[in-house]
Amino acid sequence: MTQSPAVRTPDRSGPVRLGERAARTLVSELARINDPKAALLVGAAPESAVLTAAIEAMLPGDTLTVVPAEQVSATTLREHVNAQGRWVAERVRVVDSLAEAETAAVVIAAEAFTGTADEARTTIGALTKYLADGAVLSVATPVVRTAGAAAELDRQGALYGVGNDLVLRNNPPVRVYRLRFTPADAAAAEQLAPAYRPSSVPLSRDMHIDSNGVTAAGIALGLAALTRLARPKSKLWLLPALAAAPVAAFFRDPERDVPEDPSAVVAAADGQVLSVQRLTDERFGDSEFLRIAVFLSVLDVHVNRSPVAGKVVDYFVADGGFVNAMKPDAEHNVAAYTVLDTTHGTVVVAQRTGLIARRIVQRAPIGALLARGERFGLIRFGSRTDVYLPADAAEPLVGPGDKVIGGSSVIARWR
Repeated sequence: MTQSPAVRTPDRSGPVRLGERAARTLVSELARINDPKAALLVGAAPESAVLTAAIEAMLPGDTLTVVPAEQVSATTLREHVNAQGRWVAERVRVVDSLAEAETAAVVIAAEAFTGTADEARTTIGALTKYLADGAVLSVATPVVRTAGAAAELDRQGALYGVGNDLVLRNNPPVRVYRLRFTPADAAAAEQLAPAYRPSSVPLSRDMHIDSNGVTAAGIALGLAALTRLARPKSKLWLLPALAAAPVAAFFRDPERDVPEDPSAVVAAADGQVLSVQRLTDERFGDSEFLRIAVFLSVLDVHVNRSPVAGKVVDYFVADGGFVNAMKPDAEHNVAAYTVLDTTHGTVVVAQRTGLIARRIVQRAPIGALLARGERFGLIRFGSRTDVYLPADAAEPLVGPGDKVIGGSSVIARWR
């Protein structure tokens, strides 16, 4: 929990260490804003991984105000900051108490919340006073505790959350919440880089496995182990054991080079373009839309990415069937619609199920800002992803039969 001379939440269960991975997750909002900005870090110590991560995330033009943890003197913390070199010393200001801080675009609690629900609520209330309009408060809590601060952060996340991440590679595991208490402008999304996702497991520098794949592979290996125990003389256990690797591979999550051209609209998924057509859909207004439909085979990457920079303003699921995603009737399948407000108008991404795909994952809550090419969900097994663009504002650059790569291929340009 966060402690300072002005904000104090007693820790009744001992300190919770936030390691490098948890620290990177806490400061991810600071790292992804490309414009010059002010940030506030509360409850820091010289050895804090969060302080190190925050300094590393700073860009030229950024400033960081640091409030020391209760047990740390401001003098000691200033000496530590000054020892980092002139570049850091000129941009990082250590204050004696939170009362000396100013409003910031990102406020980060450097210590995990471990107190009671009332203490967490009081701390959050004190920190929100230092949030600029549309700013984000980033806080963490251990996941092994279901009461107290964790329950309060779950409640705050349901009301004000714009994203959260489970960090299993921390001792203990923690969940990081990003809270926004005042609306952000959709145009702000154009200055963001895709968010860092700690829940995917890195296999190499350019390839990850989504957390869903880790779970699915774990289930397959668990079934293999149970089968081996139940029937030690049988080789049936080989079936789930051998299935674990291809199941995990289905959930591969490669890094992608997102075009920097602000007029580019990128593919929301890997696959083959099925159709490009103009149509109207009363659910999204009276305007005409350009819809680009892409079919994903079981061999394609199924992680979905935002085709444009924008703000999530609506999300809903439409009931339907499970027709083969390559057939025209698939547009009546079960689908999840993510509606984005952008500087060019309303953009919609439809994640459609298919004959095999029956599970849609959407991780971008209403109010979240998505950068172009940012991961926001996935569909399990063969499926289809449609992108709806304002017809008069976008010019298509692909046609039926073209192969596209999610987050990288340019499928249209803003006029």
